[in-house]
Amino acid sequence: MFATMSESLFPPSLAGQPVETIERDGVRYTLLGTAHVSHASVEAVRAAIASGQFDAVAVELCESRQQAMLEPERLQQLDLLRVLREGKVGMVAAQLLLASYQSRLAEQLGIEPGAELKMAVTQARERDLPVWLIDREVGTTVGRAYGAVGFWQRMLLASGLLASLLSRERIEEHEIEKLKEGDMLDSAFREFASQSQPLYTALIAERDAYMAARLREETARDGTRRNVLVVIGAGHLQGLRAALAEQSEPPEVLVAGLRERPPPRRWPKWVGYGLIAFVLGGFVWGFTQGRELGTDLILTWILATGVLGALGCAAAAGHPASVAAAFVASPITPLHPALGSGTVSAAVELFVRKPTVADFGRLRHDLDSWRGWWHNRVARVLLNFFLTSLGTAIGVWLAGARMINAMFSA
Repeated sequence: MFATMSESLFPPSLAGQPVETIERDGVRYTLLGTAHVSHASVEAVRAAIASGQFDAVAVELCESRQQAMLEPERLQQLDLLRVLREGKVGMVAAQLLLASYQSRLAEQLGIEPGAELKMAVTQARERDLPVWLIDREVGTTVGRAYGAVGFWQRMLLASGLLASLLSRERIEEHEIEKLKEGDMLDSAFREFASQSQPLYTALIAERDAYMAARLREETARDGTRRNVLVVIGAGHLQGLRAALAEQSEPPEVLVAGLRERPPPRRWPKWVGYGLIAFVLGGFVWGFTQGRELGTDLILTWILATGVLGALGCAAAAGHPASVAAAFVASPITPLHPALGSGTVSAAVELFVRKPTVADFGRLRHDLDSWRGWWHNRVARVLLNFFLTSLGTAIGVWLAGARMINAMFSA
């Protein structure tokens, strides 16, 4: 069914490179492990494809990452209103931070991370070879990783990632060495994944299995391809080889299962309903104790959530109209499970201060510094969302504490 090939059968262009060759179902897969910040890897990919020994090229990319790599101008088509409406602000912010980190690496090292993947795609197309995108969509991978861990691990992960990506210090050699073992996603999360089996599974092991299944799926669909070059980060080399050797389920079944997003957890929804019930019940209880107490609880709620939500928006340098929207929305949205004060305030900010083409063009560079988040209109919309939401959340806790204190003091 499968067999590993001896090193003597490697194409001469791959001599000295991390390579594994495995044959399965009549197809020989040459797995080329690359360093995503290495000129040598770029040259190895170019030479391998130029050798004419391969009739298909597979790359560790998904559709969205390929578009970002080959068509960076597509960032200007980002629909921020849709991002806000669909609740994808966190996902988009994380992807922009990773892109910014990539730009900083390119400036320091003189090479764009992932240049060897771009070389593989462009060289294969020039020779009319089919290009197979075998990696799982980055949004699905991050979503599965996010759903695999608890709340505190998520906060630790997010804070550590944010701190490392926004650091203005020169990228250290040990961080660069990590990039030589994997891709941007791996290097950003590998330290956390090594300490968490669920994270390791979602970020690394599942992707190895997914890429193996995609290779089997593509070769089954196009039965004429018998010699496939697979360009992947060196950190996936052994895992992908093992998955190709061991998989027995139909590839389409494996691919479908690994593409599924984890179902949303029910407890946040019930916590939200519980908060609504508690707050409304507290208002009713307050009025049963006297009009003065009931009015005081309502005013405390409005001022705590409204003022702190507005302060969060102001801290994001929001437009006065956005600050006013935050003040109005913050007391209401915690009582509406499908709406957030940050969404309302950021939407108003987007309307009154529409980002320009120049804002999108400077976005990756501006995100390199804390100041850039306030300077760039695209980033400021995202910042508005986060800080307004944070201010409202603090206000909810303060107003809730006042309500509990009143109940126990009665």
